[in-house]
Amino acid sequence: MTPPSETGGVPIKRPGGPLAARPLHFIWIVDGSGSMQGEKVQSLNYAIRSAIPAMRDEAQKNPNARLLVRAIRFADTATWHIPDPTPIERLAWPDIVAAGTTSMGAALSLVAESFDETPESGRGLAPVLVLITDGRPTDDFAEGLAKLLATPLGQSAIRLAIAIGADADRKKLEMFVSDPQRPVLDASNADQLVAFIQFASTVLVKQGSTLRLEPGGKPGFIAEPPDVNPVPEDLVW
Repeated sequence: MTPPSETGGVPIKRPGGPLAARPLHFIWIVDGSGSMQGEKVQSLNYAIRSAIPAMRDEAQKNPNARLLVRAIRFADTATWHIPDPTPIERLAWPDIVAAGTTSMGAALSLVAESFDETPESGRGLAPVLVLITDGRPTDDFAEGLAKLLATPLGQSAIRLAIAIGADADRKKLEMFVSDPQRPVLDASNADQLVAFIQFASTVLVKQGSTLRLEPGGKPGFIAEPPDVNPVPEDLVW
């Protein structure tokens, strides 16, 4: 058996020699501000942790893609929660702790900086970015988004947004989403949040594994999100 490469990919056996799988970068961009304290952040941590096995299963179905996962937490500042592109086979989710403000623009700038430094940007697959928040940016969101979209990877990325509760700034999230025909996903309780994170973790990985980066390329349409049950008023965040 051919041993895995240092980045977690297994070369594909082809006539004439092995061919390394193309990298598929998946980045969670997660709100860790004070408004997320309590049930919201607990549900978020549970949902992402629970989705990891399904991400592994989906990645195994496509040996042509090497799924590499990172995460950013934004609060008073934006920092890497999982800093290194981690092969999904080795991924473990460290819990987000909620405190502080909502530096969402700084989070997008941090993604942009990482894309400028991504060495395989010319040979990889369209990255997947999932932005999750329950609030409104407390910094310059437009500047961060402009920096992201100024990078080839940012332009080509499949970008999805999940709004938690009624106070999230949907207009800003709509600016982030790559597919104008797919609205921001509204998670009004824990069950809906789990369903949407499961969707992002599997369907978007499947879609991203088929979209090669092309010069000046545009993101593909996002698959239809799942239907979720209505939420009783006493269970709405």
